[in-house]
Amino acid sequence: MLAEVPGNPLSSGLLWTATRGKDEKRPGLTLQRSGDAQRKIPSQRCCFLGVETWEELKWEDWELGGEFTKTLLLKNIHSKLQKLRFRPPASTFFTTLFPQIITLSPGTSFSLPVTFRPLDRCEYQDTIEFHSKDGLFQVSLRATIPHHALDVPESVLLPPCAVLHQSQTVFMFRNASKLQTGFRWEVPSPFQLCPESGMLEPGQECRVTVLFRPREALVYQVQASCAFGDEGENSCTVLLQGLSKYPFLQISAPGQEEGCKVLEFGNVPVGCNMERHFEILNPSSITTSFSLSRMQRPLLSESVFQCGFQKGEVAPRTSIRVPVIFSPGTVDITTVDYLSLTCPGALSKTLLKVTGTCIGPQVSLSSSMLDFGCVDEGEEALRTVDIINSSSVEAQYQFDLDATGHSVFTLEPACGTLPPNSSRRLRLLFRPHHPMGHHRRVVCLLLHREPLFLDLIGTCHSEQLKPAILHPRHLVLYRQHLARGLTCYPPDVLGAMLAEDKIQVDLEGALMLHEDPAAVPEKSPMEEYYQGCAGGKVEAELGGSGEGSNSSHVTVDPPELLFYNGSVSTSQSVTLSNHTKGKLSLIWTPAPNSSFSVTPSSCDLGPLKSTAFRVSYTPKQHNTFHGAQLECFALYKVLRDHRQVEDRTLCPPWCVTVRVIGHSFQPGREHFIPRFSLQRPLVVFPALSLVSYRTVLLENTGDLPLVFRLDPEECPSVSVQPTSGLVLPGHHQILTLRTTPAEDCPAKLPLTLHFNASPKHTQELSVVSVVEKPCLSLEGEGSLFFKPTAVGSRSQSPYRVRNLTRLPLRFHWRISGPDQRVISVAPDTGVLQPNETTVQTWSFTPFEEMVYNLKPNLTFWPIQTPGCRKSRLPLKVVGMASKGSIQAEHGVLNLGEVLVGDCRSFEVPLINNGSCSVSFCLAVQQSLLDPGLPEKKDPVALELDSERGTIPARSRLLIRSTVRPARRTRYCWDLTYQTLSSAGSVLDAPQALCQVQGEGVFPTLEVTDVRCSGSVEGLSKLQIWSLFSLGHLNAHLQRDSRPKSAQLDSGFPVRHSYIQCVVEVCLSPTSSSLRRCPSIFTSAMLDFNFSAAPLGSDPSNVLLMFENTGSIPVEWSFLFPEDQQIELEYWAETGEFSTTELHHMKVQDNRLFNIAPRSGKLHPGQQKTVTFSYRHDFVGTDRLPVLFKLSHGREILLNFMGVTVERDRHYLHFTCTKHVFAPVPIGGFSPPKQVYELYNGGAVPLRYRVDTEPLEQLTADNFGHPVMQCLNPQGEVKPGRTALLEWVLSPLEAKTYSVDISIHVLEGDTMLLTFEGCGFDNSVLGESAPLQLHDGYMSVPSTQRMALPNQVLFLSEERLCLGDIPVCSRSTRVLFLTNVSHSDRVLYNWNLTDQSVQIYPEHGALSPGESCLCILTLQASGSPSFYQLDIICEVTLEEALSQYRQDLQQWEMERDRQRNEFSLTDKDLQQSQTSYPQGHTQSQTSYPQGQTQSQTSYPQGHTQSQTSYPQGHTQSQTSYPQGHTQSQTSYPQGHTQSQTSYPQGQTQSQTSYPQGHTQSQTSYPQGHTQSQTSYPQGQTQSQTSYPQGHTQSQTSYPQGQTQSQTSYPQGHTQESNTKEVVPSPQKTGPVVRKYKTLPPICSSSAVVGGMCTRPSRAERRAQREASQVWRRPEPPCPTLLHLGVTARSHSLLEFQTFFPSLLSTHHINRSARPNVTRCGSRQSRPPSVDMPPLSHGPEREIITHTLTSIFRSLLDDPHFHHSLVNGVAEPVPYFTQLRQTAYTPTTPLPGAATPFPGTREAPPPCPPTPQLLMGGSLYSAGVTEVTKQQPQTQKPTVKRDCQLNVQETIRRLPEFCDVTEEVLLNTLQNLMMEAFLGELVLTARPRIIALPPVSARRNSCGSRRLSRGGPDPDRSRETRGVPLGLSFSPPSSLLANLAWT
Repeated sequence: MLAEVPGNPLSSGLLWTATRGKDEKRPGLTLQRSGDAQRKIPSQRCCFLGVETWEELKWEDWELGGEFTKTLLLKNIHSKLQKLRFRPPASTFFTTLFPQIITLSPGTSFSLPVTFRPLDRCEYQDTIEFHSKDGLFQVSLRATIPHHALDVPESVLLPPCAVLHQSQTVFMFRNASKLQTGFRWEVPSPFQLCPESGMLEPGQECRVTVLFRPREALVYQVQASCAFGDEGENSCTVLLQGLSKYPFLQISAPGQEEGCKVLEFGNVPVGCNMERHFEILNPSSITTSFSLSRMQRPLLSESVFQCGFQKGEVAPRTSIRVPVIFSPGTVDITTVDYLSLTCPGALSKTLLKVTGTCIGPQVSLSSSMLDFGCVDEGEEALRTVDIINSSSVEAQYQFDLDATGHSVFTLEPACGTLPPNSSRRLRLLFRPHHPMGHHRRVVCLLLHREPLFLDLIGTCHSEQLKPAILHPRHLVLYRQHLARGLTCYPPDVLGAMLAEDKIQVDLEGALMLHEDPAAVPEKSPMEEYYQGCAGGKVEAELGGSGEGSNSSHVTVDPPELLFYNGSVSTSQSVTLSNHTKGKLSLIWTPAPNSSFSVTPSSCDLGPLKSTAFRVSYTPKQHNTFHGAQLECFALYKVLRDHRQVEDRTLCPPWCVTVRVIGHSFQPGREHFIPRFSLQRPLVVFPALSLVSYRTVLLENTGDLPLVFRLDPEECPSVSVQPTSGLVLPGHHQILTLRTTPAEDCPAKLPLTLHFNASPKHTQELSVVSVVEKPCLSLEGEGSLFFKPTAVGSRSQSPYRVRNLTRLPLRFHWRISGPDQRVISVAPDTGVLQPNETTVQTWSFTPFEEMVYNLKPNLTFWPIQTPGCRKSRLPLKVVGMASKGSIQAEHGVLNLGEVLVGDCRSFEVPLINNGSCSVSFCLAVQQSLLDPGLPEKKDPVALELDSERGTIPARSRLLIRSTVRPARRTRYCWDLTYQTLSSAGSVLDAPQALCQVQGEGVFPTLEVTDVRCSGSVEGLSKLQIWSLFSLGHLNAHLQRDSRPKSAQLDSGFPVRHSYIQCVVEVCLSPTSSSLRRCPSIFTSAMLDFNFSAAPLGSDPSNVLLMFENTGSIPVEWSFLFPEDQQIELEYWAETGEFSTTELHHMKVQDNRLFNIAPRSGKLHPGQQKTVTFSYRHDFVGTDRLPVLFKLSHGREILLNFMGVTVERDRHYLHFTCTKHVFAPVPIGGFSPPKQVYELYNGGAVPLRYRVDTEPLEQLTADNFGHPVMQCLNPQGEVKPGRTALLEWVLSPLEAKTYSVDISIHVLEGDTMLLTFEGCGFDNSVLGESAPLQLHDGYMSVPSTQRMALPNQVLFLSEERLCLGDIPVCSRSTRVLFLTNVSHSDRVLYNWNLTDQSVQIYPEHGALSPGESCLCILTLQASGSPSFYQLDIICEVTLEEALSQYRQDLQQWEMERDRQRNEFSLTDKDLQQSQTSYPQGHTQSQTSYPQGQTQSQTSYPQGHTQSQTSYPQGHTQSQTSYPQGHTQSQTSYPQGHTQSQTSYPQGQTQSQTSYPQGHTQSQTSYPQGHTQSQTSYPQGQTQSQTSYPQGHTQSQTSYPQGQTQSQTSYPQGHTQESNTKEVVPSPQKTGPVVRKYKTLPPICSSSAVVGGMCTRPSRAERRAQREASQVWRRPEPPCPTLLHLGVTARSHSLLEFQTFFPSLLSTHHINRSARPNVTRCGSRQSRPPSVDMPPLSHGPEREIITHTLTSIFRSLLDDPHFHHSLVNGVAEPVPYFTQLRQTAYTPTTPLPGAATPFPGTREAPPPCPPTPQLLMGGSLYSAGVTEVTKQQPQTQKPTVKRDCQLNVQETIRRLPEFCDVTEEVLLNTLQNLMMEAFLGELVLTARPRIIALPPVSARRNSCGSRRLSRGGPDPDRSRETRGVPLGLSFSPPSSLLANLAWT
């Protein structure tokens, strides 16, 4: 029902579409419609064919039996008149007007009423159809009945939700009916809908909320069903879609420990707050809620960390920062807490460890003692001391000294706050009242620190009393005496004891007993402070020894007095006790104007006595608070007089204080309300049973004094000092608490502070003083299990220990001695802070295969009590040991091919199938698989990222490895492993693991084929292969040596890795020192020589086929210098260019060299043809360095070179100046003939001459032996062709011969070449002698792999290498010519210039798709030679040739028409009255293109005056071509030389001859001179036309004819074949446009600064007219196919010696006598090939005249003609070479001139042989003599013997062997021909019954099948000597003789 929602149904966002609820009980209703259709209302109008109307008329509220009419409005909205015809509704329920034509003008409307008459309560539907001339349209009529319908969305997509989370969305649904509709939703879990039910009024919408609460991570798609209607009879569904995922949150914190993140606060001052943050990351795509909670902490521990979030949500792919505040309160305590991050539905929890240390202030005094010296009574002394805070914590201090005048010492300020790292100077006054010595030890209280003490001493003298003056040394002696127990004795007693030698004086001057008593332990500052505050009774109260006299000499009781009786004066008593053994004087310090007084103010007190004093409180003001510290000094009475005391027995006085507090508030009077602050109301003591102290700061923040008091009886276990006191406004009081925690102590002890003596003002202090026992928790209930471990290896396991107390504990693991070799733990000792968990690493190192059960112990104790009893916990450790091994997943891993210099990463999978982890180390051994590589110590190309590692049990480990091959070869790496112990030592021998194989490659390209066209079409593939150095290029591209790293590392060619030109590597010294091109980075440099061609000739195009022979893609690019220009900065540009740069600019600007395409990419196996072209636009030698670069491969510098010569220049092109001949053995009789190629790069034939004087000098230097000979030192080379210079190298010694030879070109340049030849000794070299044919071009492909444009004929092989062959042998190869065209028929013709090679058929035609079999035969001569032949096959399209003949015929007809047609005019008419075309004059007359008036041809017998001109023209108005005058006009036949036409722009002296020749050098027919040469009537030599590209000497004539006898078409003479110019009917020419850009650099002179000359106006006009001349058609230029043939012939003796296995594969034509004469004699020198030319003069004329006469007489002799015909028709007898003359090997037979089979020339003379007669004649002379001697009747036996002798004689004849070879070769060739034609199936099985031949394959029409019965009589003469068409057959008698054998 529901349409599928396009797109991803789980994408974010609310995607829903509206659908219609379905009434399942009424199938006839339309139950679904889209939201768009639902939203359309009837008022919407549509346009149909220009008429606007309703799309539908709908009746909804209707009753049965009524009529309901609605109006259909039609409106014409077009600008033209509309005529509508309508078809009324088909049913009778809908009615309208009678059909009529409705005419609607533009903008008008028409109302059509439609009436609905229902008869039944159902739905009705019909249409009204309207027709117009443009088409038709319909309007729907529909009547509906009310029914329940809901519009609900098809699907609702909820936002993605996390498991155990919820997401929600809302959707709307609507009551689409006009009935009240109830609904009820039902939906399965995990979805919920709200509301689930309800009632909807008509058209009412309802908003439904969908809740999604998944419990699993799934994709949910649930159908929510809605039942609606009166009773829920209808239903519809909505697809609810939801996606749930598991939540995942991460904590990001700076620190990291194993298992949790760490948030470190560091050191935080006490009382300060530090805030740090951590992040909660949600990397998932769903919103996730979280909660942060603390882990369970020890009881009674303080909460110093506050987290800013307890719970929250993190949006997808976001994070939130959570603040944590650290508020430490206890100094020198490190607090550790753990926060747990919990996500509902998550699979794990995340912990965060927070830790911080609380630090306190560091306060000190600049001096610990102040000496006021001696002060007179009534005077005062001032001293200062500095209090220093050297920490970063604020410090509060308070001196416990009265400031109200009850003390002789006054300090200002007595309390205060020191900022961090600051100090304050304190002022102290000394005002003594009694003449005596004063000493008081003042305490300085510090918050959170122990108190400091300041010793104050001073002496007061009066006029009557002068006591001993106290000095600081006396305090030093006093402390020593106090420690030795001597301070209880008065000074006089000590003096007596010293006199009696009961005591001694030590080295420092202190007194000492002979036997020192037990040393009194030194008190801590807190203990000393408490003792001073408690009046010396602290030790007894805290359980001391009771011998307080040793340390407390005077005590006071009580130390505090409270006067809380209001304004009534009261007094209380205080008791002082003397604990010394001397009499003391007690003196109270008086304070004037004080409310407190002591009576008596002084008295004496005997030893060990007590006395009471009365303290009175007399307030002077009501409603005030008073407080003071009463001071009393006690001193030995003997100290009053200094004369009674020795200095060393002097004892300073003691000072005791009584703290008094009182108030004068009257009864019923309200006391002041205190305003104070109390830091740290909760005081926590360490959980140790030790005396501990804590400090609390009470600060008066009001402006009134306050008094406080603590009741000591309220909490006896906690002592507070001071228990009462007065705090002035803005001052503070430091309270010190002391207690000893106990185990049975409550968790919290309350202490109540009472303020201002009122029970209303109290503050409670909570004290925690509970003893806890040290407790640690071990993970796993005290058990640790190790996984199975390999013997000798090590396995580790983490183990957690947690401190469950509030005490910092120190722990230490104890492992027994034998077990220490097996297990170990790190760290084995440490400190655990309260609530801290530490992770320790246990190691298990087994040494034998067994199960270990070990029990180490954990000992721990509190840090504060190192000497206490230590706790111990045992740990059970279980481990199993086994032996393990590993193996590779694959025994052999083949990486394939890897780029040399690059790296490839791969993974070696190792498998451990055992039950224990194995530690191993890997080793790699490298070997090369390619044989024949040089032994070279290469680094190991395989690198392992990790050579050592550990594989877990039953696991797979990937060892990442990298291969970096150093050269191109196949590598093999053997991987071995050894297991390791825990210490890393090897346990066993290496074991084989796997083998990795790979091959190093680098991007390689190879030139697989080369073609040439244009001006270099005449070059063979071998020549162009050499010119372009393609062999060296392939060698560089395929070289095994590694390219430079700079080349390999670089990718595709960029603009900064180029070169400087090869010609000029660096700029010239005169140029700028800054280069515009970088330096050369490649050592590979090759020449691309485009050879030479005449100026203006076709571009030299060379096509190279590049193939990616490797296995990786190759990107290549050719970079020109312009591509590598470095753009210099403006300051570096000088504007000066070197000559090389200017030359490069000229070459590049004129695009002389071009490459297409310049770059590309080849995948493995792909090929690409690249075209290299060179334009011959400027004369000279052009060079351009081009960089050929492969991506990640080599860079090769290609030096492009091309030569352009003048058209009349004689030029031989040499690629190099040195030629090396093939090595020749010394001592040989027949050295081979070798060749050197000369290429004519000009446009005219040339003659050359080799200077043989250096050769003669070399011969003279070698005792007259010709070491080097040039067989043809003179010769001629045709334009664009190659001539072979034949050489013979005959060395005398095994050394290298070198000679410089000059080659002179007639009317040309002279080139000096160096020829080198090497001789070697066969006896020394043996089998390694270089006698075998080493073809230097073996890499040249023998087949064509790419086609030239428009090439249709292909050779099956372009190169044939026949190898090493013996002399006088014949080698045959089969070739195929194939016409690949589908429509063109081609003609081919083999141009055979070498008589040693024959191809059959020589010419023929091939139809489209046809093939032809050609047989090539090489007949080796009698002398050893090197054969390097280039055979050209000329291919011409038959259609082009036919078109040429047709065009030529039309041209000749036009020429004849113009020659024969003429006009007659009146002779008396003046020239000015000549009629021309209207409006024209003579100068405006047009002539044939390229001619002027003087060149215009006139009818025979007419002159110019008789010529008619166009109307309105005169002769002076006739236009002439550029450069011509009237005197150059050509005249018709019969005119004189002055009227002869010459080429354009020339006179008679400018007549063109072959390029490079003059008139005297023009070749004529043999025996003729220039004067005797016949020309057409009326023409001279200059007017004679020759074939294109030929001169007169090159014109071919039919056999036996001369030039004068050459036949021409009927009615034509030689004159008609000249290149005459015929006007073309077309007179329009191309439009010459001006330059649009700057002209290019046109010549070498332009480089210097000149520009090319712009053509003149006349020249441009001549060029326009030249295009309108109809010239004589030229024959089509044939396409050349080159066939290269290479071979080397050896003498028979040499061939048999060095190639014995090949001797049986060749047939030696022993009829031909090989030349075995030893080279070196004069008779062996071959004669010169070219006779010296006849010089001009009488000699030449006589010879020419004589030969001409002889030839003419022979041609005129009819008997000679008859003899020729008869000689040709005479049948040739078989075996004519068998003659009766005796065999003479050395004397040739004069008559043996029969053409040698298979050759075009007569073979060497054959030895005379007996002649075999036919038809029963004698077989030989010997047989004839025998028959003459025999009687007429012979016996059969004798006759049979005679026949056998004759047969044996015939068999041994060389001629018989030759004939047999011919027969067999002919037979095999016929079989091949039949197989090629399809008449013979060579692979078919033999059959008994012969079947008819299969249909012959299409073949050449010109290649006829050879009949085995006899030759074709029509082609007998033509094919004589050809292997496939032998003109003789073996006689029957010879066959009979062969049958006998």
